[in-house]
Amino acid sequence: MTQTENQHTETVTRKDILAFTWYYWRQNKKLLFSSYLLIILAVVADSFFPILVGNLIDSVTQEIRFTLSWNNPILKTFLLFLVVQATYHLLRYITYIIWIKFNVSSLYSILNDSLYKVQIFSTDWHANSFAGGTVRKITRGMWAFNAYDHVIFGYICPTLVMLIVVIGLLLIKLPTIGLLTLAIVCIYIGISVFLSIVILAPRFIKSAYRDTQVGSFLADSITANSTVKSFGREQEESHSFLGITQKWKIETISAWQTNQLVDFVRRLMAWGMMGAMLFTALCLWEKGEVSAGDVVFVITSYLVISAYLRNIGEQISNLQKAISEMEDVIYFWKREDKVKDQKGALPLFSTKGHIAFQQVDFSYEGQSGALYKEFSLTIKSGEHVALVGPSGSGKSTFVKLVQRLYDVQGGEILIDGHNIAHVTQRSLRQTIALVPQDPILFHRPLADNIAYGRPEATQDEIMEAAKQAYAHDFISTLPQGYDTLVGERGVKLSGGERQRVAIARAILADSSILILDEATSSLDSVSEHEVQKALTTLTQGKTTITIAHRLATIKAVDRILVFEKGRIVEQGTHDVLVVTEGSHYKRLFEMQALDLVGE
Repeated sequence: MTQTENQHTETVTRKDILAFTWYYWRQNKKLLFSSYLLIILAVVADSFFPILVGNLIDSVTQEIRFTLSWNNPILKTFLLFLVVQATYHLLRYITYIIWIKFNVSSLYSILNDSLYKVQIFSTDWHANSFAGGTVRKITRGMWAFNAYDHVIFGYICPTLVMLIVVIGLLLIKLPTIGLLTLAIVCIYIGISVFLSIVILAPRFIKSAYRDTQVGSFLADSITANSTVKSFGREQEESHSFLGITQKWKIETISAWQTNQLVDFVRRLMAWGMMGAMLFTALCLWEKGEVSAGDVVFVITSYLVISAYLRNIGEQISNLQKAISEMEDVIYFWKREDKVKDQKGALPLFSTKGHIAFQQVDFSYEGQSGALYKEFSLTIKSGEHVALVGPSGSGKSTFVKLVQRLYDVQGGEILIDGHNIAHVTQRSLRQTIALVPQDPILFHRPLADNIAYGRPEATQDEIMEAAKQAYAHDFISTLPQGYDTLVGERGVKLSGGERQRVAIARAILADSSILILDEATSSLDSVSEHEVQKALTTLTQGKTTITIAHRLATIKAVDRILVFEKGRIVEQGTHDVLVVTEGSHYKRLFEMQALDLVGE
């Protein structure tokens, strides 16, 4: 895991956990309050079970004859017992019907919100995070919230209600035993909470961390399977994974075994409570201060209390485990990205594609010096410019700043006179069509991939875009044509085929600004010639920025910008720059054309 991933859990506080909980609970407040009201009523009904059983025993021991008469005390107590128990079960059933709807709705919202939040995180964040680890955190966090909800609703709330009612009845009917029970219960809960928070929590946090490592390595290794195979490194990958799973195994065994030890301590405390309550009741009975029914009332009260307390002890541990596993998804929920829409940001409606950098300052986080310092540049509407220069000179950064993948530290970037920091990111990026050097496709039908930037496009429009990108012919030869699934990241297609699909996607998007990152680099000579013709048609009337590595592909652009260390050191057409003695561009061009190296 990255340093960022390791450190972020420290920023999740108990206040954050409560805020996260209430944020999702309040979305269905009526269901929430209905569920809690009904479960409280059900538990209150169940709490009268011990005293009803005690009263029934007293009626029997008083040698009252049992008859089917409404005036018979045994029959009355028996029928009341049945009604109370039936009420408990009916209320509990209705409660969980409502609770299931509430709970699943919360999980639904968490899943969708988490994906959306992660999608809008910055490029840097995604570069520093494993995709597999992120997926694992979201799904694990969702199910952890389910467990967290269930513990609070299904155990903690009912137990507290039961303790209040049962101990209250004991205090009223048998004050001595009631006070004893209250003291023992307080000690039991206090020790259980201490063991869960101080002993168990650190172990479950470590176990969750190792679990994320397992998911991250799995995703990384499986995604790069072609590289693994190409170097025959299957055994080495398995060996590396073994080291990670060994650590997971150690931490998980430690957490689970400690959980069992804590449970054993709770059982001992419950055993002690049983002995103390029963011994006191028997002593009072021997003195004639309580009846046989009272003794049964005490025994039954213990059985009810111990059943709930045993669960509450276990569930406190489960609650702590759930909170530990929720921290990642809570971090996603509370994290605010540095690049975000300003309050009141309006959509950008760009039809001209005029781009202006005005006194822009920019440096990457952790970078010692600024890459751009008072950088200014204007690209006219419809102009086709190419960016050339060595790696690290600022070409890719220029494109990322136009897309607002990063915010500048000084100056401003304008598109059609609008500061891009003041418009919505969604509208800005929909104004720009990108054809990257290594296009990534979704494991979805080809038609969906082509129409990704314009999902409302018709099948005829999709096919026309594919024809212009010279992709229609190879798509037509596939068994399922435009319905063909392309595999994860488009792995079922060749590099050239993926590139042509990406170009078709850009053609269909029909944006006013087009960015080409060496868009024909993966094509064979024939396909490159055909696609170059398609790109010539595509770029007409559009502001086009080409990041060029192969200089032979940019001879016809309107202007070439030569970058070096975040500055434009030369600009002009190919014909002018290539004959300018001592120019950087001429040197780069000759090195490629003549295959020269060095000076």
